[in-house]
Amino acid sequence: MAKILILAALAEEADAVFPDSESRAAYAHGFACRQLIAAGHELAIVTTGLGKVNAALAAGLFGAEADLWLMTGTCGALDARAGAYWIAEAVQHDYGTATSGGFRRYRAGEWPLGEAGALSFAAMPDAGLGLPHARIATGDNFVADAAAAAEMRDALNVQLVDMEVAAVAQAADRCGRPWGAIKAVTDEADGASSDDFHANLRRAALQAAEAIERLVAVWLGPSGRDEGQLLESAVALD
Repeated sequence: MAKILILAALAEEADAVFPDSESRAAYAHGFACRQLIAAGHELAIVTTGLGKVNAALAAGLFGAEADLWLMTGTCGALDARAGAYWIAEAVQHDYGTATSGGFRRYRAGEWPLGEAGALSFAAMPDAGLGLPHARIATGDNFVADAAAAAEMRDALNVQLVDMEVAAVAQAADRCGRPWGAIKAVTDEADGASSDDFHANLRRAALQAAEAIERLVAVWLGPSGRDEGQLLESAVALD
């Protein structure tokens, strides 16, 4: 039996994952957490709250013994249609150096000086869920401006934006844990984003949660079986 940590920023996103399963709810370290068994795995579903600090803190506090860290929930679209996405890479768009020529971005946690190298954190291999892949930008601001969204899209080659995933990715990289994320679109990161987010939150949360549940069902855990066997299992379940 593997241990899987599932993180969600909002209660609506966390509650959408295995909602009908028997679980034990509690508060630990100041976070709401549900514990349950699903698909032969021991799950902890934690509501982190918004932002990078909350997400990374929850990952560190609850993920020490987890075999896999996952994040579920919602996001804005910079260059993507509505639906759920497998997050292949994550970058923090607000980490870097402010210069007279503008803001220069670096990989989170590295010295923000000199030549900037690769910015992103790569997720674990695709589990064969058939979701489109995307690269997500994470920062501690809700993007609701089309010009800012376009700049980020073009500068970072990202399709989605949120406030947590890349922080979890950085923490997972630091702790040596595999991580994955599935996010579903609520809005287009423009002037209508606030209203669109609230209108589409439940629908998008359910889309992401359904995909996370399928991922849990096909994940083999630390069994030593290779990625090809993982994909075969995913296809068999379809």
